Amino acid sequence: MLCPYCREDNDRVADTRPGEEGRVIRRRRECLNCGRRFTTHERVAEVPLRVVKKSGEREPYRRENILHGVVKALEKRPVSTERIEALVEAVEKAILNAHEREVDSRTIGEAVMKRLRELDEVGYVRFASVYREFKAVDEFVREIDTIERDRETPQGHEQQ
Repeated sequence: MLCPYCREDNDRVADTRPGEEGRVIRRRRECLNCGRRFTTHERVAEVPLRVVKKSGEREPYRRENILHGVVKALEKRPVSTERIEALVEAVEKAILNAHEREVDSRTIGEAVMKRLRELDEVGYVRFASVYREFKAVDEFVREIDTIERDRETPQGHEQQ
């Protein structure tokens, strides 16, 4: 495995643990060249899932795309890496369980936004602004107003 820091292929496995309900093996590795540690994940190669983009173009599903979007939305927010990983895992599990071969990018985006809103409202607004392609300040204001209204309405007691 190439070290992400020095790019050398000389490491040892320091710790191995199962993860994601036994579907992944998590390995902590130590680079024997630079001494830094990093984590790798081994997964079973499954039937490839394809994502149908807004344009109709199809591309292979990549977990990293979801992770990158969530990390960017939560940049400088007080959210741990573990909570980010749990959010991505929950989204991935939901889409893999609900779809066989193809999934709309819209379905993925909505699943991310639902979980981000519960995790961190600022991160949610950041993600929504990119995902929904906000063009003006009033779109941010409307989204924030929606969050405020939902916060004031007790769960299970929607206003009529």
